[in-house]
Amino acid sequence: MYVRLFLVLLALMFPAAAVSQTRTASTTLDIYIVDVEGGNAVLFVTPSGESVLIDSGNAGAGAVRDAERIVAAAKDAGLTKIDHLITTHYHGDHVGGLAELAARIPILEFIDHGPNVQPNPTTDAFLEGGYRELYTKTKHTVVKPGDRIPVAGVDWRVATSAGQVVQAPLQGGAVGNAYCASFTPQTGVNLTEDDQSLGSVITFGRFRTMHLGDLTLNRQFDLMCPANRIGTVDLLLAARHGNVNAEFLTHAVNPRAIITNNGTRKGAQPDAMKIFFSSPRVEDVWQIHFSLLAGQEHTVPGLFIANLFDQPLDSMPVAPYAPPPQGQQAPAAPEHNGRAYYFKVSAEESGAFTVTNTRNGFSRTYRPIAAGN
Repeated sequence: MYVRLFLVLLALMFPAAAVSQTRTASTTLDIYIVDVEGGNAVLFVTPSGESVLIDSGNAGAGAVRDAERIVAAAKDAGLTKIDHLITTHYHGDHVGGLAELAARIPILEFIDHGPNVQPNPTTDAFLEGGYRELYTKTKHTVVKPGDRIPVAGVDWRVATSAGQVVQAPLQGGAVGNAYCASFTPQTGVNLTEDDQSLGSVITFGRFRTMHLGDLTLNRQFDLMCPANRIGTVDLLLAARHGNVNAEFLTHAVNPRAIITNNGTRKGAQPDAMKIFFSSPRVEDVWQIHFSLLAGQEHTVPGLFIANLFDQPLDSMPVAPYAPPPQGQQAPAAPEHNGRAYYFKVSAEESGAFTVTNTRNGFSRTYRPIAAGN
């Protein structure tokens, strides 16, 4: 009794120690979807405390802001280092904050798809300079589809990388995908870094999720058609900022919940939201930001939105924002440089998982569904 009382008093007097104890004793895979304003940064923390960060936010004026938001999430997770950093591809909204991030927290391994296929003076200078300097001091791994990334307690599989897709099924046998019939791949398009995206499928017990970076529709088609080699997932971390996720992907992997890492005017467009909402098993869609591109017409209730604007409108527009005709300059997107909130997902080996909106404290738990239901 006295020992228990002492521990309670210790937790009240030293809350940081209590948090540390909780992290050590955790039995969940925790996922932090960080708001980097339409860029990407998703942090995974296993029950043992091993961490994987996918992407590092925006370049330019947003680099410091995004790096500090990622570090804040890492601190909330009880981390003092990042064990593995996966860079899905080399566009500025996915790799742009890396130098600032590395200056704030140690990174032990850098994982990517290999050489840049979309030359850009700024990007190439960083890859040949600052990035090379960072990974030569630690560990650098180039992965291909089918590879496993060693992470204690989870099965982390590479589904796509360097324009290629996994050929062997990752869950059971490959199943014919009826949703493929309505799509015709584009021809004559140049390959970009989006096509090279390093995509992951993560399994923790019975819980499964996936993250495909900015994988294009053509590469999504290669991955999912004519047969689905991914299987189903419980949580879809939507590709391309909640923009282009085809029915042959979204409906075939059949998630129970979807999270979009959209910005105020990037991603979550009406066509994409319609696909999300109509996915056969989906119960909820969560948006990291309110998007003017969706308006109230195609957005989710406020409980499921993590961030608004620095200066919110008196009333949110019902209709989606209509971009100006091609060639005309669009007005600047609403800013959000103030306090940012993330989604936290806590997944159990049973397959149950809870999504929490840190802006309003709202959370929802998705219990395992019995086979055949």
